[in-house]
Amino acid sequence: METKDVSSKSDDNTCENGRSYDNHGKRIGIFVIAYNAESHIGATLKRIPTEIWDAIEVLYIVDDCSMDDTVEYALGYEKHRNKIKVLRNRVNRRYGGNQKYGYQYAIDQKLDVVIMLHADGQYSPEMLPQMLDPLVQDDADVVFGSRMIDRSEALKGGMPKYKYFGNIILTQIENTLSGMNLSEYHSGFRAYKVDFLRSIPFWENSDEWHFDTQILLQAKQLDARIVEVPIPTYYGNEICHVNGMLYGLNCILSASAYWLYRKGIFYSRIFDVNIKGRRYFEKFDDPGSSHSLIWSWLQDRSLKGIKILELGVGDASLTKRLHEAGAEVTGVDIDEEAAEIARPYCEKLLISNLDDFESVQLEGVYDMVIAADVLEHLRDPEVVLSKLKRFVKRDGWLVVSLPNVVNLYVRLNVLLGRFPYHSKGILDRTHLHFYTLKSAESMLKKTGWHVGLRRVSNIPIAIIFPFLLRQPFVILFALFRMMTKCLKGLLGYQSIFFCQNPNQSKLL
Repeated sequence: METKDVSSKSDDNTCENGRSYDNHGKRIGIFVIAYNAESHIGATLKRIPTEIWDAIEVLYIVDDCSMDDTVEYALGYEKHRNKIKVLRNRVNRRYGGNQKYGYQYAIDQKLDVVIMLHADGQYSPEMLPQMLDPLVQDDADVVFGSRMIDRSEALKGGMPKYKYFGNIILTQIENTLSGMNLSEYHSGFRAYKVDFLRSIPFWENSDEWHFDTQILLQAKQLDARIVEVPIPTYYGNEICHVNGMLYGLNCILSASAYWLYRKGIFYSRIFDVNIKGRRYFEKFDDPGSSHSLIWSWLQDRSLKGIKILELGVGDASLTKRLHEAGAEVTGVDIDEEAAEIARPYCEKLLISNLDDFESVQLEGVYDMVIAADVLEHLRDPEVVLSKLKRFVKRDGWLVVSLPNVVNLYVRLNVLLGRFPYHSKGILDRTHLHFYTLKSAESMLKKTGWHVGLRRVSNIPIAIIFPFLLRQPFVILFALFRMMTKCLKGLLGYQSIFFCQNPNQSKLL
C-alpha cells in the first residue's frame, strides 16, 4: 500500500459544541473503508461528531484501488486534517481483503480500539460515540451496529423487502449453526478491541463480503464479548457491489464449517483462534503427530529425576507431561507469553533467543534435549546443534522433529504453481529453513550427532477430520498411518530423530 500523510500539528482540542468524549485513555482509530466513494466521502467525514475527532488518535482511509477520485477527495478534506491518513491499495483487494489491511494497520500502530466506517455514509457516523462506548469502557471486545434489533425501523429506513426478509432468514440459519443469538450478521458497522484482532487469524478469512460473518464466528470461538448497538437504517443512492445470492451461500457455508468444527468433524484454520497466546493446536489430539510419537518413545523410559532441556516450549503440552512424569525441565523460549504458560512445569524457565546461543544462560549438563518443531525457525540451526553437545551428558539424548517439505501436500501445491504460506504447519511463514527427511538427517550427522531411531509423523488428518479417531472410522486412520510408514518421503509430515553422542559406549 502507498501511504500519504496529510497531517499538520494542531493544539486546538476545544470542541465546537462544548462537548467532549471520554476515551478512557484508549488509543482509538477510525478505519474508513472506501471504494468509488468520491461523491460521499466528504459528507461522511463531515458527519463525524467533533468530540469524536478530538478523542481519536487517527482516522485512516483505505481506498481499495477506486476507479474514481476517492483519494483526491479524501486528501482534499481540510478540517481535522491533522488526524487523517490516506492509504491506497495498489490492486483491488475486495471487501474482506481491504479489511485485513485496515485491521493490520491498527495492530501495527498499537491502537487499542478500531472502528470501521463505510465511506459511502450508509452507516451513520453520528452513532460513533454509542458504538465506541462498550469498548472504551471495557464492556465488550466486539461491537457492531444492528439495523434489526427493531425490525420495523429497518423497513422505515428504506431497506428493500427482499433484503429485509433475506436478512431475517439468513440470520436465523447462522444463529442455529453457530449457537449465537444475534439480531443480524450483515451490518458493516463494526468496532473491535485490537487485542481481539491479535487473537484471531483474520488473515485466513475470505477476501469477499462474508469476511464479516467469519469474524463473528471467530469471536464466538474465542468466547469474546459481543455487543449489538441499534443503529438507524439508511439506503440512499450508494452503489451496492454485493452479489446477494453468492453472499448468502457463502455465509451459510461459513456457518456450516463452524458447526462442523464445533462438533469435532472438521478442522479449519479460520476457527483455530489464539486463546491465551496459544498459537498451535493440541498435537496430542493426533496419535500420529510428532509430539505423540516423541511421548510414546519417552514413556518407555524412566523420566523421574532426569534433567531435560526443552528448546521451544510451544503450547507447554509436552512440558506439562514431562513434569508430571517426574522430569526436571528447563524450558527455553523466545515468546514470553508462551513461556509463561510453561512456567508451572519448569524447574527453570529462560526467555532467550536461540539464535544468540551464547547468551542463553544454560548451566551444567542435561540427560536429554528436546528440540521439537524449533530448529526450522532458527537462523543457523547447525551452529546451535553443534554447541548443544557441550550441555548433553555422555549417555544423553537429543530428540529432534523437523517438517518434511516434500510432503504430498506441498508437492501438489508446487505442481499447481502455488506455495501457500500459513500460520502453522509445514509452510509456516516463520520457518527459515526447509528440510527433506534426508537433508534433516544429514544436518544432524554433520553437526556430530549419531542418528539412531527415525520416525515420521503423518499428515494431521485426525486434526482435520477428528471423527477418524472414532469407531468404526479408526481403521481408516490406522490404514493411513501404515501407508505413511511405507511411503515416508511422500506422506511423512515431520521427521523425528532420536540421537546420541557418538562418543558414547552404548548407542541405540
